[in-house]
Amino acid sequence: MTNWTIKGATGDWEIVVGLEVHAQVTAQSKLFSGAATAFGAEPNAQVSLVDAAMPGMLPVVNGECVRQAVRTGLAIDAQINLWSRFDRKNYFYADLPQGYQISQLYHPIVGEGGLTITLEDGSEKRIGIERIHLEQDAGKSVHDLHPTMSYVDLNRSGCALMEIVSRPDIRSPFEAGAYVAALRQLLRYVGSCDGNMDEGSMRADVNVSVRRPGAAFGTRTETKNVNSVRFIMQAVEHEARRQVDLIESGGTVRQETRLFDPGTGTTRAMRSKEDAHDYRYFPDPDLLPLVIDEAFVAAARASLPELPAAKRARYIDVLGLSPYLAGVLTAEQETADWFEACLADLARRLGKPETELAQRAANFISTDLFGALKKLGRDITDSPVSPAGIAELIALSADGTLSGPLSKQVFEAMLETGEAAGAIVEARGLKQVSDTGAIDAAIAEILAANPDKVAEYRGGKDKLFGFFVGQVMRAMAGKAAPGVVNDRLKALLDG
Repeated sequence: MTNWTIKGATGDWEIVVGLEVHAQVTAQSKLFSGAATAFGAEPNAQVSLVDAAMPGMLPVVNGECVRQAVRTGLAIDAQINLWSRFDRKNYFYADLPQGYQISQLYHPIVGEGGLTITLEDGSEKRIGIERIHLEQDAGKSVHDLHPTMSYVDLNRSGCALMEIVSRPDIRSPFEAGAYVAALRQLLRYVGSCDGNMDEGSMRADVNVSVRRPGAAFGTRTETKNVNSVRFIMQAVEHEARRQVDLIESGGTVRQETRLFDPGTGTTRAMRSKEDAHDYRYFPDPDLLPLVIDEAFVAAARASLPELPAAKRARYIDVLGLSPYLAGVLTAEQETADWFEACLADLARRLGKPETELAQRAANFISTDLFGALKKLGRDITDSPVSPAGIAELIALSADGTLSGPLSKQVFEAMLETGEAAGAIVEARGLKQVSDTGAIDAAIAEILAANPDKVAEYRGGKDKLFGFFVGQVMRAMAGKAAPGVVNDRLKALLDG
C-alpha cells in the first residue's frame, strides 16, 4: 500500500522509513583474522589475538569477504567502487576490545543500487540503496547469567558484516517488511549471507520519521537490531504512531536510539542519537586502501546464479506458470533447485518438453509435497522423497499406470518408507486397470445388484451416474481407470 497514512487528531501523517540492514558475510573466517565464524560455539572459543586486540596484532583483509560484498553489490545493480577505504569508528563498549570498529562509512566498496519489491496490490516499487560497506561486528554482552555481573562473548567480534543502507524510500510497514524479505531472499540466492535472522546473522536498524504528506522530512529515531520481518513491521508502525501522538500532544521528537520489545510490540528509548562526527572517524593506519580491478569484478559477476526476479520471470514467461506459483517456487533457492531437478527428470522420463510438464510438476510440489512436509515438520531440504522420486510418481500418473486415488496411496507410502514409486506399485499391485473386460464385469455386477437405481437412472435421474461410478471404483479397489469406467458405464446404462 503506497499511500499508507496515519489518521491523527490534527490530520493525516505520512511515514518515512530507511533501513540499515546488517548482514553477516558468508565466510569461514572473520574480516581481519583467521578465527572461525560458525554459529553456536562455546563462548569465547572463536577469538584470535587480533579479535581480542592484543598489542602488536595487525588486521589482514579477508579476500572472500570482499568478493561476497562485490557479488552482493552486483546483484542489486549497484556501482562497484574499485577503490575503497577502511576507517576506525571510535567508541567504547565492553564487548569491543579495540575501542573502535573498523568500517567503510565514507568510502564504501559498493555505491548506489536498488531493490524492487512487490506491493500489496501486486504493483512494484524500487527502493534505492545508498551503499553497502564492510565492517566488523562487535562482541556480545550477556546480562542474564548473574544477578550483579555481565559477561562478554567475543565469538562474534570481528565477523564480517555488510551494512546495506537504503534510501528513505519506504512509506509503510508493509513496504519495510517486503524490502527486508526481498533482500533476505536475494542474499540467500547470492550466497553472501545465510539470512538466519533468529541467529543474528541478519538484523536491521529501523529509522522512522513522520511528516505531513509531501512536507520536509521530520526528525527520525533509530530502533536498533530488530531481527525478524514481522518485528520490523511492528517497530515501524508503533514508532510512527508514537511520534504522531507525541507531536499532536505538543511534544517534540528527539533524535535518539531506541530498542524494540518483541513481547509488547513497542519501542523504548535507549540513548540519545550520536551524529557520525561524534565517533571520530579517521583512516585505519594499519590498513591500506582496498583496491580491486575490473577482472575481479568480472569474475564476481560470472559467479552469480540466476537471481530471484529473473528466475520468477522465466517461470512465468517460458514455463507458463502463474505469478503465484512462480513466486512460491522461487521463494527459496533450495525450492527452485528442487523443482527444476524434478521437472528435468520428469521431461526425461516422458520424453516431452519441460514447458508441457511444468504446470503439473509445480502443482504437485506446491500442494501435495508442501502439504506433506508441513505435516511432517520438515522443509524441502529435509524431504523424505527426492526430486527424481516425485518425477517418477508424476510420470506413472501421466502414462496411465496410476489413477488419482492410487497416486495418493503411492505418495503416502513413499513418505512412510522412502521406497521408489515403481517399486511400491509392483509390490502392492496398485496398477490402474484399463482392461474393459474386467471393468465391464464389475459394472454388470453393480447393475444387477441395483435394479431399482438402474430404473431410476433410465427414467431420467441422471445424478445417479455418480453413484454407479463410486460403486464400480469401490468394487475394483480404486484401481479402475476413471475415464474407462465413465465411458463403459455410460454405454452399458444407456444401452
